[in-house]
Amino acid sequence: MLRVRRFEEKCVELYSAAKIRGFMHVYIGEEAVAAGVLATLEPEDAVVATYREHGHALLRGVPAGAILAEMYGFEQGCCRGRGGSMHLFDAATRFFGGNAIVAGGLPLAIGLALADKMAGRSRVTACFFGEGAVAEGAFHESLNLAALWRLPVLFCCENNLYAMGTALARSESQTDIALKAAAYEIPAWPVDGMDVLAVEEAARRAGAAVRGGAGPHFLELRTYRFRAHSMYDPERYREKAEVAQWLERDPIDLLRATLEAAGDLPEPTWAEVQASVDAEVQAAVAFAEAGTLEPVEELTRHVYTDRDDTDRDDTERNRPKRMPT
Repeated sequence: MLRVRRFEEKCVELYSAAKIRGFMHVYIGEEAVAAGVLATLEPEDAVVATYREHGHALLRGVPAGAILAEMYGFEQGCCRGRGGSMHLFDAATRFFGGNAIVAGGLPLAIGLALADKMAGRSRVTACFFGEGAVAEGAFHESLNLAALWRLPVLFCCENNLYAMGTALARSESQTDIALKAAAYEIPAWPVDGMDVLAVEEAARRAGAAVRGGAGPHFLELRTYRFRAHSMYDPERYREKAEVAQWLERDPIDLLRATLEAAGDLPEPTWAEVQASVDAEVQAAVAFAEAGTLEPVEELTRHVYTDRDDTDRDDTERNRPKRMPT
């Protein structure tokens, strides 16, 4: 969680210095969600995230330097600088975005899980999305298909109470998101998203059930972003007193207090952790700063496939034909 916090704080600093451009959404305050869930996944599992995905990518194993270089728009980035902050992707770690479309990752997660089921693979697809996605048709269609076909999806709703600047109660007549998921006959329950231990326990229990063939499960992770929706957001829609109240439940402070009370985090160890994180962030900045723009001649690469007709025919011939019942 500290790695994500320090990385995001550095991103804010670099954005303010105009070294990162475009839209950027930071994860400060929500670190316990990604840290708790991703700690329970296996390397062969898939992760689908939203545009607020720097923390997910970092904790999934995408190098910090590659993430930052991507935000700089340099070819050393995880997507050669073509995706930027909202479109991180890394096939090696099975991190499938980064998606700028609200609820856009849900159908992708269904497709990944469907492929795993048809191939008989014991995998879990963890799909992260905000509570604002609940207002989209793709949310309902995806949950319905996942339940119908008993697909191995772990739905992780990051409920931070605001879809951009719209409070949950202003857009949903039923604000209990877990209850909405349960309407599709999907096991679902709310979790304190500021408590990383509670998140880890819930994700491990739900993930084990999904991997064991019990079908999709749904976690409503009740969390809060400490900063505005994006770097362009003037944040005039929520009271300062509300933000201050949530700041008292900073997930890093909560875990640190728990560990210190148990005698598991002596001051020298905490100092070492901070120094290690700071060094990693500094190295990421140095890597990104040394990056280069992709040559103009390369800009059409990865736009069209390089495969010939024989390769395409083999792909079509080997594709599974039967849908799950």
